[in-house]
Amino acid sequence: MHITDIMRGDSPTFSFEFFPPKTTEAVETLYQTIRDLESYMPHFVSVTYGAGGSTRDLTHDLVERIQHTTKLDPIPHLTCVCHNEEEIERILLRYAKSAIGNILALGGDRPVGIAYDKSRDSFQHAIDLVKFIRRFNESGTHPDRRGFGIGVAGFPEGHPATPNRLFEMDYFKAKVDAGADYVVTQLFFDNRDFLDFRERCTLANIQIPIIAGIMPVTSIGGFKRIAELAGGARFPAKLLRALQRCQSDPEMVKRVGLHFAIEQCHDLLDNDVAGIHFYTLNRSDATRVIFDSLGIPRRRNPEPSSV
Repeated sequence: MHITDIMRGDSPTFSFEFFPPKTTEAVETLYQTIRDLESYMPHFVSVTYGAGGSTRDLTHDLVERIQHTTKLDPIPHLTCVCHNEEEIERILLRYAKSAIGNILALGGDRPVGIAYDKSRDSFQHAIDLVKFIRRFNESGTHPDRRGFGIGVAGFPEGHPATPNRLFEMDYFKAKVDAGADYVVTQLFFDNRDFLDFRERCTLANIQIPIIAGIMPVTSIGGFKRIAELAGGARFPAKLLRALQRCQSDPEMVKRVGLHFAIEQCHDLLDNDVAGIHFYTLNRSDATRVIFDSLGIPRRRNPEPSSV
């Protein structure tokens, strides 16, 4: 489905994110996760793209497999890094042929361990990618006359590359005005950051749905990786204090992280969030616990998948 149809229907939406597996063991873990979560019938699932396109083929294959063998509606990430216009057009043609309805257009992370010259990229910023996808939509190539639904990233705590927050909102509005249909935020742990970001978007006359990105802490190691990967995520003292009390007990750490995420989600729902996007890390247990605690009825019972 086109994202505008999804967002116009049930509200709020619930969605999950997966990343392409790199080993046989990881493949099996992911497909078990997909089987576990398919029965929850999320409104969509997203599939990430490695830094510098390092997992680009794995992403394409996973997106198409989900599209053709499950009841899930996949939304692939697409990034600017290490791409030219011809490559992006080929990817869009491939997804259009498979009737993929939506794209999440991102700036992307710099590749690690290889020489990288950003000036050689055809798309310097996510806004350039949004404009290109919009032009592709206007060509009439996609089976849906509207073309792809286009999503962009939002940063409730501020974009790490733009310390001037006034400029940051100007850039964000320009990206949205270039043709975005919805926003998925980076993970955050203080809902005040999200609610303030949403209000600033309203002041800037940004009127598309803003979906909140949630990642529960399930281990101390994962907690530290989140701090490294999220580009400056803030951890409230309340969460830090709770984790410090039980840091030597892995099961209690998981319970604390889940409890905190559940409280976050309940508060977001109380504040009329447009949707919640769960960063699953390709595992279903934490996401299922959180989802079940919210008292949200499953939309329908799908037939078993062939994944």
